[in-house]
Amino acid sequence: SHGFALKAALAAHLDVQPAQLTLGNGSNEVLELIARAYLRPGDEAVVPEYAFAIFAIVAHAAGARVVSVPARDYGADLEALRAAVTERTRLVFLANPNNPTGTMVAAGPLREFVAGLPHHTLMVLDEAYCEYVRRPDYPDGVRWLQDFERLIVTRTFSKVYGLAGLRVGYAVSHAGLAEFLNRVRESFNVNSLGLVGAQAALADREHLERTVALNDAGLAELTAQVRALGLDFIPSVGNFLTVDVGGPAAVVYWAMLRQGVIARPLACAG
Repeated sequence: SHGFALKAALAAHLDVQPAQLTLGNGSNEVLELIARAYLRPGDEAVVPEYAFAIFAIVAHAAGARVVSVPARDYGADLEALRAAVTERTRLVFLANPNNPTGTMVAAGPLREFVAGLPHHTLMVLDEAYCEYVRRPDYPDGVRWLQDFERLIVTRTFSKVYGLAGLRVGYAVSHAGLAEFLNRVRESFNVNSLGLVGAQAALADREHLERTVALNDAGLAELTAQVRALGLDFIPSVGNFLTVDVGGPAAVVYWAMLRQGVIARPLACAG
């Protein structure tokens, strides 16, 4: 029920202690555990505009007030996020890179932001797409845990590892935070096939590198085709591309859906 073997493999891979890990039924459940553990009615959770929709959903489910902060150039505005933090703010959520805009926050500004948060506020850094990023200024949140006791980093096996159907995600934090999260975690929340599948995927570096290379090629091709159509887009560091279709996004969404292509209207991302 505690995922002993997978935690041991993850701990070795990340150079952390097993006690710092919390396993979830996908990182979606890990985010829900964080909200259940640290939010109460009357508390506040700060989220950027165009953020992963689950951030607001789990905060609302815990009875908290969600403070959505307008984006800057479709990415997180760190100054505005910091200004939105009050004495009632318990959680700040930030995906890096961000789903669905593909934007990222560089290491220097993000580290300064985390360092400036008050002691009563936890920082939740969602790195679900971190393996796709090739930028040298992209931060590894796990490496910061030794400096920030109030930081929780979430990751998943659903993206680059391709195990979305098996539902395995995890959080890395200080052991004290992880111990508290595991109090609200249901026993056997990750099934046996998910545990062994994730452990095998973690050891398969060739598959990971091939997937990242395939994504790089696909993103370059998609970007070239969008340019050829004369459409604007947000430069992406992830495995998705946000395109300005020049009109109501819903029209294009339904037209693509009728052809079997599932897109995501950005107007529905908040």
